[in-house]
Amino acid sequence: MNTTNIVVIAIVVVFFVLRMMPVKGVKNITTEELKNLLKEKDKQFIDVRTPAEYKSNHIREFINMPLHQLSMKAAELSKEKEVIVICQSGMRSIKASKQLKALGFKNITNVKGGMSAWN
Repeated sequence: MNTTNIVVIAIVVVFFVLRMMPVKGVKNITTEELKNLLKEKDKQFIDVRTPAEYKSNHIREFINMPLHQLSMKAAELSKEKEVIVICQSGMRSIKASKQLKALGFKNITNVKGGMSAWN
């Protein structure tokens, strides 16, 4: 393997590692921890999957706000309340957490493993 191939592979690995790393200032919880929070009225529960995914299976307390619409719909959320974000596997909710952070939200929680980890 030549040096160019090694550099390209290293760049690709770094790219994927950075995309999967937790967002600074965003709390991560398990689905078990989520179960204890669902009754709390001072939280905002956001499901960033597509409407079709949401319709097929969702947690009652979560509202659907697809990732591609999040920046437009974020104005409907309170920056004063905690936002708990879920998706199918945890990847889109990490992206959503980054978007919310950039929009000035301070109290963001990502559900690790997403709906795939929900029992």
